[in-house]
Amino acid sequence: MQFPESWLRAFCNPPLTSQQLADTLTMAGLEVEELEPVAPPFTKIVVGAIVAAEQHPNADRLRICQVDVGQGTPLNIVCGAPNARVGIKVPCALVGAELPPGEDGKPFLIKLGKLRGVESQGMLCSARELKLSEDHGGLLELPEDAPVGRDIREQLALDDMLFTLKLTPNLAHCLSVYGIARELSALTGAPLIEPSFPAVAATLRDRLPVQVQASDLCGRFTGRIVRGVNTRATTPAWMVERLARCGQRSVSPLVDISNYVMFELGRPSHIFDLDKIHGGLQVRWGRAGETLKLLNGNTIEVDAQVGVIADDQNVESLAGIMGGDATAVSDDTQNIYIEAAFWWPKAIAGRSRRFNFSTDAGHRFERGVDPSTTREHVERITQLVLEVCGGQVAELDDQVVNLPMAKPVSLRVARAIKVIGMPLTQAQCAGALRRLGLDVTEADGVLTVAPPAYRFDLQIEEDLIEEVARLIGYDHLPDTPPLAPITAKIRTEARRGPFAVRRDLARLGYQETINFSFVEERWEHELAGNADPIRLLNPIASQMSVMRSSLLGSLVAVLKFNLDRRAERVRLFEVGRVFFKDAAVQDSDTTVAGFHQPMRVAGLAYGSVNTLQWGESERSVDFFDLKGDVQALLAPHRPEFKVAEHPAMHPGRCAAVWLNGRCIGHVGELHPRWRQSHDLAQAPVLFELELDAVLDRTVPAYQTVSRHQAVERDLAIVVKESVTHAAVVEAIRAPANPWLRDVVLFDVYRPKKAQAADTLPAGALAADEKSLAVRLVLNRDDATLTEEDIDATVKAAVEALQQRVAGRLRA
Repeated sequence: MQFPESWLRAFCNPPLTSQQLADTLTMAGLEVEELEPVAPPFTKIVVGAIVAAEQHPNADRLRICQVDVGQGTPLNIVCGAPNARVGIKVPCALVGAELPPGEDGKPFLIKLGKLRGVESQGMLCSARELKLSEDHGGLLELPEDAPVGRDIREQLALDDMLFTLKLTPNLAHCLSVYGIARELSALTGAPLIEPSFPAVAATLRDRLPVQVQASDLCGRFTGRIVRGVNTRATTPAWMVERLARCGQRSVSPLVDISNYVMFELGRPSHIFDLDKIHGGLQVRWGRAGETLKLLNGNTIEVDAQVGVIADDQNVESLAGIMGGDATAVSDDTQNIYIEAAFWWPKAIAGRSRRFNFSTDAGHRFERGVDPSTTREHVERITQLVLEVCGGQVAELDDQVVNLPMAKPVSLRVARAIKVIGMPLTQAQCAGALRRLGLDVTEADGVLTVAPPAYRFDLQIEEDLIEEVARLIGYDHLPDTPPLAPITAKIRTEARRGPFAVRRDLARLGYQETINFSFVEERWEHELAGNADPIRLLNPIASQMSVMRSSLLGSLVAVLKFNLDRRAERVRLFEVGRVFFKDAAVQDSDTTVAGFHQPMRVAGLAYGSVNTLQWGESERSVDFFDLKGDVQALLAPHRPEFKVAEHPAMHPGRCAAVWLNGRCIGHVGELHPRWRQSHDLAQAPVLFELELDAVLDRTVPAYQTVSRHQAVERDLAIVVKESVTHAAVVEAIRAPANPWLRDVVLFDVYRPKKAQAADTLPAGALAADEKSLAVRLVLNRDDATLTEEDIDATVKAAVEALQQRVAGRLRA
């Protein structure tokens, strides 16, 4: 909310500077988001009166004006403004004046000069040149009673400050200048000037029939008829100025008056053109099929969830939010109906968002507006209408239907001391609450408050504790060090921290990304294979309606985002939490009953293996590159990779990662259907692992280095095409020979042309066979291996291959 300081001080004027006033409000919970002057600094600009004007002899668009600035002799000023004429008063910059900086950031200095051969002794200014508005249509015309020669800053009150407050939803009573002044009076002790609302003498007996048919929508409806108003009147300059400094432009007298009272007292209201109302008004819920053209030009369709004000023929207003176009006042309006009502907050909340717009009225009503002052505020609006537009006033019609009943709220002083964290007395707490104008009843250690009608936020004990803390001042709370001992949790040597995993992945060339924990439901069904995801009760967007059980969907989305911006090589990883339903989980300091929330680490690679360079030919990343990265990440553990399936990965290019007898994740190419749906030129390769398994590491153990030379033996083994490398290695290690140190695959051979089995030459491979060349590395710590030992080891390996994988030595 934005307002000028001068308007606030008209209600409450504490002996504080502008900055001190802003700090006081901020420390009381009314955050002053911005504090800026109404106008930028400038000097030597005064009120000038044009006493003569004639055409420039050498320029069609220039005029030579004689301007009285109170110095006796009028100044000769050349001006090109279209409204430069005799009789008006305008801002006049004298020689030596500094105007606000222009686009180059430098002040504009007024000098004595000549324009087309005629001397000019100053400059007449527009509002845009003074940085007061963007209006550059002509000179800024001042009121006729403006004293000639008076400093323009004083004339227009340009040393005023604009306050912009960022209010939380519970501070609805501060959505007006008077409401903020009421808080300021309580905070500083400065007297509050309360406005008076004298009843306007009625001269007419007219009354518009109004039926409140929905008491759960409208609790009070107040209105009156005013006839013979002059809607072509001019809104007073003081009102236009205050509205402008609240960020509201002037529209017409009646609209300006309604807006003015809203900013002044926090009361949204509406003024109908009485002659456009058919019969009477009904305040009710909407009906299916009814439509309404609003003041903003939109035509909406209402239903039974939206409150309306209707006449005998049509819906004429969206209750508590915006009026309708059909009954809007115009320059031809002569008779009006002024309406102010109490709308139940629950009946207004969220309705504006349904139609994709918001209004100041809806913003206030959905938070709660004082239901006890509708009558007084209609009197205030009526008074201003008569002052500006004239007219004859009818009697006030005030229907009280269903007002909220405020329930007393109790505050235990001991509880307040514990929550606020400082010693307080009962008298201090009671005094703070009474300064806010609350009715306080005291008992032994307990204060009972009857919330006033304008405080919708005082419902529980914690609300009163907050008010006590605000009034005492957050800056007065003591700095108390924690009393509990702080013991660092020392990680065991057998584990590393998540940041070490992040650094390892960064060294491998990956970049970290952080994504939302809520994702599209389709991702969960198709990418994670989760048929029953955790649904959000109030998602921030329709496409983010469930909690993720896999990190892969987020990585694919980030990849697509980068590819759309012409990235060619992408390496991403994320360390984050995933979410599953699990009835076995109980509540604790780190868990929530019914939900399992483990940490995962996932990565994605797309594009070429290396960045552009000359030493190697370009090659796209494949499964084995990611497999190598996973092995590096898990080192010194040696994981096993087994053929597996994953909903997000290619059915034939996916492996499960096994470590210490359990599956800890998967690695593989993206599934073809997801590659097609995202229009990817090549398939990205992904992995996802349980973070706990990645954090685990073996503690290095001392082991002597053998003093004897290792022995290597190469075997060429023929096996069926379906036999995996892992099966071959497992078969070779099956005899559990203590001297076998390593098995390394160094060649794979497949026949180029398939031949029938009966035509194969001796030693040739069949079409369904392949030859694997493996190297056995043998060593013994205590002695040199003999030929007998070596031959026995090789023979045992060959026999195991024959028995386990039906392998044979290649001839």
